[in-house]
Amino acid sequence: MRIVSLDHLVLTVASIERCCAFYSGILGMRHETFGDGRNALVFGSQKINLHLACNEFEPKAVHPKPGSGDLCFVIDDVAAAQVHLEAHGIEIIDGPVARTGAVGALMSVYCRDPDGNLVELAEYQ
Repeated sequence: MRIVSLDHLVLTVASIERCCAFYSGILGMRHETFGDGRNALVFGSQKINLHLACNEFEPKAVHPKPGSGDLCFVIDDVAAAQVHLEAHGIEIIDGPVARTGAVGALMSVYCRDPDGNLVELAEYQ
């Protein structure tokens, strides 16, 4: 067996609406519903499934909790991202700063989503 890619991950959130407003309205992901009223944020060929805190779908993590995520998204222009975040009143908590990604050097800016998850927006150099 070998892992070939990541299909989706799950975020436990305090509010589906607030989460979708940030990831769709600010970061440009597409909100979709699927199955029996489940929610996901879609970008590229991946997605983030959303679980409402204290109402998670089974099976789930042992200790699901809003704000415990640390996510990195590859973007096309970190300078434009910084301007975009600031224009929407999103605080940049670090960056631009050089980092190392899965396949090379990155330039990154960091912010937080409504649940306090760390969101890194990174451009490969």
